[in-house]
Amino acid sequence: MNSTGEPLGDDREATALRELALLEALAQNPEAKQADLATRLGVAVGTVNWLVKRLAAKGFLKVKRIGRWRWSYLVTPQGLARKAHLTREYVRISMDLYRATREQARQALQAVRAAGYTAVRLDADSSNDLADVCRLTCLEAGIEVAARPPRSRMDLPKLEISGRQVGVEWPEGERAP
Repeated sequence: MNSTGEPLGDDREATALRELALLEALAQNPEAKQADLATRLGVAVGTVNWLVKRLAAKGFLKVKRIGRWRWSYLVTPQGLARKAHLTREYVRISMDLYRATREQARQALQAVRAAGYTAVRLDADSSNDLADVCRLTCLEAGIEVAARPPRSRMDLPKLEISGRQVGVEWPEGERAP
């Protein structure tokens, strides 16, 4: 954390995404239970409670008790502005990631083509968005993607996705050009 109590780096992005998701959820259902919000956001109830208190302290939410264990949340005009800002930031970050992934994939595929290959392996599950970007880049470059190749295709280079990085894993005995 920095001196203002804000998380750093990817933690800041994760917190901003959680704030955005919480503001969206509360705008749709102002009387949502924190347990339901926690499930929707994929976090602990304590995290939702912390986020609610944080957003309320900054004037983005108004919290009103409507029962012994029930609360109503109102997203304030400042909260709507915060939501719009977070949405713009999310789109900007997503586009930056998309552009960086496309460039890394293009460079990797240039090396694959320079080594004389016309196909690659891409062992990533279908929920991996970066793998989808790599598949599109392969299509654009005219490089075939061998879907879950049999052992006989293990001689192909593999586009390797590690975190936010894309590289090439060369077949055994091969070296990068």
